[in-house]
Amino acid sequence: MIDSIALELMWSHLRSVVTEQAKAMQRIAFSPVVREAGDLAYALFDARGRIVAQADTGTPGHINCLAFTGKYLHDNFGSELEPGDVMITNDPWLGAGHFFDIAIVAPVFRNGRLLGYVGSTNHHTDIGGTGVSIAGVDVHEEGLWIPPAKLYEAGKPNRVLHDMILRNVRTPDLLSGDLAAQVASARSGGEEIIELCERHGMENIEALSDNIVALSETAMREAIRACPSGAWTGRTSFDVNGDLEIELVATVNIDGDAGEILVDFTGSSSQVDRGINVVLNYTHAYSTFAVRSCLTPDLPNNFGSMAPVKVKAPKGSIVNCEYPAPVAARHIVGMYVPMPILKALHGVVPDRVLAEGPGAVWSAQVKGRDADGRSYTSSQFSFAGGMGARMAKPGPDATCYPTGIGATPLEVLEMEAPVVFHHREIRPGSGGVGRSPGGNGQIIEFGVRTGRPWNLIFSATGVSQAPEGLDGGGNGSPGKLLVNGKTWVGTGRSRMQPDDVVRMETPGGGGFGAAPQDAGTQNQARGNANEPQEGAEMEGSSH
Repeated sequence: MIDSIALELMWSHLRSVVTEQAKAMQRIAFSPVVREAGDLAYALFDARGRIVAQADTGTPGHINCLAFTGKYLHDNFGSELEPGDVMITNDPWLGAGHFFDIAIVAPVFRNGRLLGYVGSTNHHTDIGGTGVSIAGVDVHEEGLWIPPAKLYEAGKPNRVLHDMILRNVRTPDLLSGDLAAQVASARSGGEEIIELCERHGMENIEALSDNIVALSETAMREAIRACPSGAWTGRTSFDVNGDLEIELVATVNIDGDAGEILVDFTGSSSQVDRGINVVLNYTHAYSTFAVRSCLTPDLPNNFGSMAPVKVKAPKGSIVNCEYPAPVAARHIVGMYVPMPILKALHGVVPDRVLAEGPGAVWSAQVKGRDADGRSYTSSQFSFAGGMGARMAKPGPDATCYPTGIGATPLEVLEMEAPVVFHHREIRPGSGGVGRSPGGNGQIIEFGVRTGRPWNLIFSATGVSQAPEGLDGGGNGSPGKLLVNGKTWVGTGRSRMQPDDVVRMETPGGGGFGAAPQDAGTQNQARGNANEPQEGAEMEGSSH
């Protein structure tokens, strides 16, 4: 064992390395969705392919899926790697769930021996296909599929693979620049890990990794053992574009003896022929995040802290889809995964959960030709609804749980593509009433300034079904989608006219607890008069 003081010093050094490298990668990225919104992940793995440390920036979906990708690449390439190699894949079932998230993982060698891996997953603006749309009925319509491969071999680029990737996308310069940022950060991060070993007199990071992973796993199991054993079920349902209803059912089984939690999604909707299906990696990522948000929010996220949380879902369900299901807009369903888990955990740790919010951000992408006839593709831009309330605190306005992604500044979007934003403000009164009121959504209006027709890739959730309140709290307001002032139903990919103006009114979050009678006026200012909803349904007795 490494003594506690030395371990703390090395752990702080390790975290600073991965965080600084992630921020450097973010600064030099070409795509605003990475540079401005932080749609990325960056991590260090040991020589056994176990994730050891993650950067402080990034999203749960990216980082927890990267843990699976790194382990897979180690298991399948580890014996044939050499210095200068860089691996790549965007396989949805091995990575973060759709083609837009490309993982770059590079081995780190010291004195000819494998020290570990440094890698990242970044969202890329375009990967061919239909865009981040629900319109596809087959995964092969959605863009270029990059199987696990070597992008660089012994420091030399794989020219055939580079050319194949860049010939299959609409914005090759952006993709090339973003991939270069990922490769550079992986190589630079590897050099800093070698320097860390030299500074602390270590041959490798295996002892350090063992200590970090073991302590994290022990702490996670202790937190689980502090909960009552039993099984609790939560359910959430929501609509996509007002016409497709999805139901997620999560039974949280707590085994106090083993210090483990099993999240079982049996009973959830089946996969569909729209691009909203979710691979199990992504379901696991947000399930683990939801559990840890409630039980151990300050615990380092690594192989050890993830190990006690197991996730299963029926094959062919919408949260464990099978090939060739379309997955381009998998965030629409995937970001709702925590909601039934939180409802279930309300029966276990009621003071640590949130009321329901609109899990998915409302995301859009615009494509077309500018006034001079040149084609353009905007970055995907996203706007949150209101977060659900907590037991003792109101839900923040225009803030999304669980993704953590930021909103790209409007000025940056308008510089990047001929999009023009006419209006943006908080949507007052959209949060649910309650002892703690839900957060308000927001209102956004935009169009284009080309004088030409344009394509809008967009889907909305929570238009007909509002986020539910918890423990007697009121529902949030459902969302609204309008074009030129009239209610509109998107189809995932729509042809728009030159002067069309799109108005998005994102849903509000649910309230927590019944509002006291003497506080009705105060809560009414933020909420609405929807009926309160109950929380979790209990399936087993606690003991």
